[in-house]
Amino acid sequence: DSENPHPVIDMMEEQKKVKNMGGTMRLGSYDCKLVKGTKTYEAYNVEDIAERHRHRFEFNNDYRKDLEDKGLVISGVSPDDFLVEIVELPNHPWAVGCQFHPEFKSRPNRPHPLFKSFLEAIYEYSKN
Repeated sequence: DSENPHPVIDMMEEQKKVKNMGGTMRLGSYDCKLVKGTKTYEAYNVEDIAERHRHRFEFNNDYRKDLEDKGLVISGVSPDDFLVEIVELPNHPWAVGCQFHPEFKSRPNRPHPLFKSFLEAIYEYSKN
């Protein structure tokens, strides 16, 4: 939204001047580094992952420090530490947001680690 005074999630800079949108998005598998001690790291249990993307929008780093100072946890970033891929709310039973599409890698007999972790959190929360 060009009228939004605080575009925390914004169109990728290279997309803003594109008139013909066909085939111009961030598409495909991209590497991501996870932060130890986060819900996301616990879900994957590895430091480096690759996930599939299909989007034209990204986390606006102009807001990164302010949001981290307010408690937002950035739990996954691109290998160059520039692109925010995953965020979490630390004081919530399971509030994880990701830039990629975990459903692209989930299967009925092998759920994506984030889906599995989410369901486990629901189960644990239901016992309280």
